[in-house]
Formats: sequence, C-alpha cells, structure tokens
Amino acid sequence: MSDPVVVVSRRVTAALREHFGAEFADLDPAVRPSEHADAQINVAMALAKRLGRAPRDVAAQLCEVLELDEICREVSIAGPGFINVTFSDDFVGACIAAMAIDGRLGVDVAPAPETVVVDYSAPNVAKEMHVGHLRSTVIGDALVRMLEFSGHTVLRENHIGDWGTQFGMLIEHLTDVGESGAVADLSVGDLDGFYKAARRKFDADPDFADRSRRRVVALQGGDADTLRLWRLLVAESERYFEQVYASLGVRLAAGDVRGESYYNESMPLVVARLAASGLLQRDDDADVVFPEGFTNRDNEPLPLIIRKRDGGYNYATSDLACVIDRVENRRATLLLYVVGAPQAQHLDMVRVVAEKAGWLAPPARMVHVAFGSVLGSDRKMLKSRSGDTIKLHDLLNEAVERAEQAIAQRNPDLVGDERAAVARIIGIGAVKYADLSTDRVKDYVFDWDRMLAFDGNTAPYLQYAHARICSVFRRAGSEHGIDRADVRTVAPVVADATERRLALLLLQCGATFADALDKFAPHRLCNYLYDVAASFSAFYEACPVLKAESQEVVRSRLALCDVTARVLEFGCGVLGIDVPERM
Repeated sequence: MSDPVVVVSRRVTAALREHFGAEFADLDPAVRPSEHADAQINVAMALAKRLGRAPRDVAAQLCEVLELDEICREVSIAGPGFINVTFSDDFVGACIAAMAIDGRLGVDVAPAPETVVVDYSAPNVAKEMHVGHLRSTVIGDALVRMLEFSGHTVLRENHIGDWGTQFGMLIEHLTDVGESGAVADLSVGDLDGFYKAARRKFDADPDFADRSRRRVVALQGGDADTLRLWRLLVAESERYFEQVYASLGVRLAAGDVRGESYYNESMPLVVARLAASGLLQRDDDADVVFPEGFTNRDNEPLPLIIRKRDGGYNYATSDLACVIDRVENRRATLLLYVVGAPQAQHLDMVRVVAEKAGWLAPPARMVHVAFGSVLGSDRKMLKSRSGDTIKLHDLLNEAVERAEQAIAQRNPDLVGDERAAVARIIGIGAVKYADLSTDRVKDYVFDWDRMLAFDGNTAPYLQYAHARICSVFRRAGSEHGIDRADVRTVAPVVADATERRLALLLLQCGATFADALDKFAPHRLCNYLYDVAASFSAFYEACPVLKAESQEVVRSRLALCDVTARVLEFGCGVLGIDVPERM
C-alpha cells in the first residue's frame, strides 16, 4: 500500500480492536491530510464519547498504543484531542517507491464491482450537435472511464431522440428532395439545414403539414417504406454523430445507441404494469401517476403523464421503459443519468414512480448527475455572433486552430504532422478540461483565452508539465545514460520541503480518485492534478534534477519526476484528455 494515510488508518483500526475492544473497530479512524502536519487522526472524539471519557485522555492513550514509531518522526496531540502525525522522510520515500512499481498508482479496484448504465450525450436525429451537448458528452465520458478503471462493468447508452411526430415532416421533406439529395445534404453535416427546411414547409404549406401528419401515422403503424426512409435519416445522423465523437475523443460508438425508438414497443407494457400495480390514474382524459411529494404552484398534486389524451406516450413513459430494461434485462444496479439540471424534477418523479412500482429496488438505484450550462461572456447561453447556437463540430475545429496558433508562437520548431497532432491534443483537451474542471452543478463562462492558457488550472498547463518531464528524461538518457524505467525501483529522498510536498501530494492519488468517483465530481480530480502540476513546478525550480550534487540525488529526483508524469498522464487519461510528450 503506497498511501500513508491508509497505512495509518489501518493501524488505528487495529489499535481500537486490540486495546479498546472489538466493538470499537467499526469507528472511522478519521485520518485526513492536514495543514498542521502530514496527517491528523480525529477518531479520539468519537471514541471518547462512546467511552464517556475526556477526548485528550483517549488521544493520549491512543498515542501510547499506536505503532507509528518506524513511520513517523513526530506525533503530538492538539486541541480537544486531534493527533497530528508527521511522517519520516524514509517512510515517504518508501511509499513513493511502492507507488512507482504499482501499475495502478495506488488506485484501488472497487471492492464490489457493479454493472453501471451511463446515459449521456443524447442528441436528436436530423439535428446537429451543438455546444449544449458538450457537457453531457464530456462529463459522461469521464465517468465511464473512471468507472471502468475502478473495475465496474459499464454499459454506455446514447438515448438519442429518434422517434416522434417531427419525423412525419422530416420523412415528407426527404421524399420531396429525393433520397439522393437528402443523403447528400445530410452526409456533409447540414442536418440543421435539412431540419429547418422541413419546418418551414410544415409551417407554410397546409398540404405538406397534412402529408406529414399522415406520415406519422404510417410510421407508428409500421409501414415498411416509411420505416425504410426513417432508418435512412437515423443512419445518416448517427454517421454524423460518430464523426463528432471521434473529434471529441469520447468512447461512444454506434453500438451504444439506444434511441427512443428502441423502447417504443415497451410503452404499452409500462402502462399495463402501472395499471396492474394500482398506480395509474385517469386525470383530465390522460393516464397519469401522482408520485408522492410533488406539487404544482397551487400546491396541488403534480402528475407524471404516462399516456396523453390522444393516446400518445410521453417522455416519462420512455424513461420508465428505460428503467425496466436497464434493471431487469441488462441487470444494472446503478443507473447514471448525465442530464442537465433543468430535468431534475422530471427524473426525480420517474425515480419515485419506478421505486413505487417495484422496478427500482435495492441494490438498484438511479442517480441524476446534473450539470449547469455553458455561458458566453455576457453570462447568457453561449451563442455565435449571429445569435445561433454554436455547432459542436465548429467549436472543436476552432479549438484546434487556436491551439496550433499558440504552438507556432511558443515552439516554432514543432512543425508539420507533429504540430498538427499536438494542436489537436491541446485544443480538444482544453475544451474538455474547461468543462470538467468546473463543479458540474454550476454554470461556467466559455473563455478561449483562459482555457488555452499555459498557466493556471487549464489542460495546457497540465500537458506542459507532463511534456517538461518527458524532456527531462530525454536529457537524462543523453547526458547521464539513465533510462526512465531504471528509476522506478529508487526510493526518493525527500529532504527538501518542495520534494516532500510533491511526494505527499502524489500519494493522495488513490484517495482523490476514489473521492471524485464517489461524488461523480470530475472537477475534484482536475483540481488535484492542477495541484500536482503546480507542486512539481515549485519542486523543479527549487531542486536541480539533472544538475544535482550527486548521481544518487539525480536518480532520486528523477524517480519523483517519473511518478509525477505518470500521475498526470493517468489523471488526464481517465478524464479523456491526452498528454503529449512534446509541446
């Protein structure tokens, strides 16, 4: 085990069991990193309460029985009963050495792996992805990667909008322009143009609107030719989505699509099962469920509409069908919905109904991973200069172009294909990190200058720290004949304060990752990686690496550099961000 806090926690638990009684071994050791020492043990207060004794006396007894002499250079009691511990330099170095040979860098596998469905991205067929799809796609992809690294079985689900009344007008417009013309329009990514043209005709031409309504009936009735045209629209849209996902570097693929149409045949079953359970009621000629605890502005019970007056189904019906499929067929125990904050009430009502119906019973549970909006400098929804919603594909292209301009200024020696590749890594990484580094429940202002800056809490800053270390190792090989793999068996000497701070921060990798995943909060991992990069910069400025006073110190500091680079690469990787070796 490379985490010193975990080592101390285990010793505290052992001391509680052996010296106070097995009934106290369930207490949280409450060992945390501290500003006053390397770590602080806070269990004495809880233990004293159960024993009916003074906390400082209990803390003093704990200090006597805790076996910390060989790992700590100082143990002291502070305040009402906090135990401050300062680790020995040798112990910190040994922990870093253990971390260096651990392929997981101290990140544990989940003790009870689950099957997790992650519902994210969810664009609409025949509409282009825009900046509003960014957060769901990026946050969802990061959580997928983190869950997979933890050992969970992850089922990605892209619940695209591929069914509904709008397809009547889209299919009719397709027949008007001809299949070849429609495919040509859609294949170049002009989905918005195709959709807007259909909408204009629907609003202006009564005959077209009438044909569109009849086409909806044919679609829902399973007419073969109508379904063939509908599949063409869906296939062209999915091809476009895949291009955007490839540009963004997310793991969503064609096989992950489970659109609204997938659940269409399950809708009557949802109604039947709700009726059989006694939950379904008739209200204003619609079939509804009244989940407990939800009221409207007049404090009247708020219904979840299952089947509308005209017999059509609602989003709630589809979402309940999803729950049934994900729990009963796919055997998932955790359902994550990476969906915007405005959908909170709707998803909460769906959850309550699913629980009441018995479809969502422990250990299965449903979690809304809510997020805020992307804003412009005016703190309103981000728009283009013309006032239109910014297309995601255009946004990503601009990020790469801006990154290439920045690289040309900073490193003119980087040219050709290598510059283009690095520009893509930096540009896409900057966009994703700007999103992920913000507490997801908050809105954030999209700012090109800030997100592409090479200082501050940005992807380029982390990427530059990694590239800088790679450069150090290239020089270590040419100047000292030291291979990077050679230093992974070295226990660093952390005599300097900046060495010590960096080492202790690196050893928090596993705990930070676990905390970020537990709260579905990627920004916590981002903030940690920024602290690591900043701490490395301070260490690098204070401690000569290749020009250290001896080969022993050179190797010691290179060992610290290696773990730092690997932590940055790992952390960025599970966020979906690449790190180049040159910038």
